[in-house]
Amino acid sequence: MKVVLFIIALLLTSCFVAQEKYSQEVGFITDNDLYVSTQRDRYYSSGVFLSYRYLSKKKQQHLEKLSYEWKLGHEIYTPIRPTVETIDLHDRPFAGHLYGSFGINRVFKNNKIINTSLQLGFLGPNAFGEQIQNFIHNIYGFRRATGWKYQIKSALSLNINAQYIKTITSTETNMFDLTWTNSGSVGTVFSNMSSGILGRIGLKPLQNIKNSIAFNSHLNNNNTTFFREVESFVFFKPSLQYVFYDATLQGSFLNKNSVVTKEIKPIVFNIELGILFTANRFNLGYSYIYNSKRSEGLRSRNGHKYGRITVNYLLD
Repeated sequence: MKVVLFIIALLLTSCFVAQEKYSQEVGFITDNDLYVSTQRDRYYSSGVFLSYRYLSKKKQQHLEKLSYEWKLGHEIYTPIRPTVETIDLHDRPFAGHLYGSFGINRVFKNNKIINTSLQLGFLGPNAFGEQIQNFIHNIYGFRRATGWKYQIKSALSLNINAQYIKTITSTETNMFDLTWTNSGSVGTVFSNMSSGILGRIGLKPLQNIKNSIAFNSHLNNNNTTFFREVESFVFFKPSLQYVFYDATLQGSFLNKNSVVTKEIKPIVFNIELGILFTANRFNLGYSYIYNSKRSEGLRSRNGHKYGRITVNYLLD
């Protein structure tokens, strides 16, 4: 009940945001299956992402906005239980992935967005997956993870990512819209492509794709015609992904000494359901994410579920 009252209070607070312009933002995203169940700790076990995004001061004739983003990310992958030791029980490998990235986000005047980024980091022991997972388990009082000695071996992480987003349709009242979302990655850790639909249902009129927290296009400065606006909506995002390569499952082609590796399942279905809203200088959100099996060898036949918490803070 206290959580519900807290969310209601934040939503009410967000209604009193004055029209201002903020050109910078720091962000924090955390993924964990503990956010949907305290009984599960498996597969994509944890993700933590810190970011700093800022708007370019240069005005581009064909662009509504141009922003840059620095990000530090860490991901942990484990078998069906992080306490398994026998290799036979490892239905997927232990793997840690640590990287930094630089991205360029281009918001076009014709309601489309193109994002690109370059990631550089480490896969394997140099990503400190074992140490960070045991640190998290100590906080929650869980058993220490075992079996990390069989994790994916160390390799360079170098990935190029791209995303294309375009508005499909919206209602006259701006209370509902659909956006076509596409993404692709190629590199030493992930190579895949996906396509899907993002649907937003507004708790108040929705903001345009060029000025919404849904697309990280909400930053503004003196060169933009938009202001900071109050936003509050629920969303759904189904997508279909084709996976060419996943080093967290197959091991890196740069280091073929991993003891435990698994074959990928190339076609993966994903769906994300959640809520995003503004509260003064904060952008806040929670979402439930499901993906179908990523490997034929997984003991859980029902795919994987986890939650995501988003906290962003705007700066002048």
